[in-house]
Amino acid sequence: MIGSAIELWRYPASSFGGERQPALEIGEAGAAGDRLFGLVEAATGEPARPDREAKWHKVPLVRSRLSPAGGLEIALPGADWVPAPSAESDAALSHLLGFPVTLRPFSRDAASGFSGPLTAPRYAKAPIHLLTTASLARLKALHPEGDPDPRRFRPSVLVEMDAVEGRFPESDWIGRRLAIGEVELTVSDHCRRCAFTIIAQEGIGHDAEILRTLVRNNGHNIGVYCTVDKPGRIREGDALRFL
Repeated sequence: MIGSAIELWRYPASSFGGERQPALEIGEAGAAGDRLFGLVEAATGEPARPDREAKWHKVPLVRSRLSPAGGLEIALPGADWVPAPSAESDAALSHLLGFPVTLRPFSRDAASGFSGPLTAPRYAKAPIHLLTTASLARLKALHPEGDPDPRRFRPSVLVEMDAVEGRFPESDWIGRRLAIGEVELTVSDHCRRCAFTIIAQEGIGHDAEILRTLVRNNGHNIGVYCTVDKPGRIREGDALRFL
């Protein structure tokens, strides 16, 4: 056994805060309920890019979740949950950012009854993003003043494992096959990091040194992307092992 899953996450709206889950249903395309919606500038349809433009930096402060019925809900800092996409959610987000924005699904399947325009994902995401506590410990050792909260890096699966001296261990797993719960994965690529990792989120401060440390010490990378060989369910506490 390499370690065990201690946190499982899905992110119903891209760039928004996600929701921790006791279990994830994993298909070939990734976790059920993950990245179904995107935020765009109303006038141009430009997708939100918190990693590149300061005007979007408040987006990660907004939480997203799916209701028991499967509909999207969002909550601005200090505010209650509201259904989305809706006139109420768009107005609240526009007020927060200071310019008109709107939430749009990536597909008709994501929002039952939604008849407005869709938006395209701004990047081709890998199905599963896996991160270990050992790599977070290595980052903390290199940047002791920082807070390498896993939420900065938006993993699907956070694996608890013993620290490896001088290593971000999953960076050595490219091409390896893994099993976790009912699911089998192939580690397909490094997760190259962008400026999203330094932006403030709920309970996490802005920290530019996080990314600088990764650039200097691990080629921009922390965590790995995985493709799904065998779909199934992952539960918190499930063991991770090599195949």
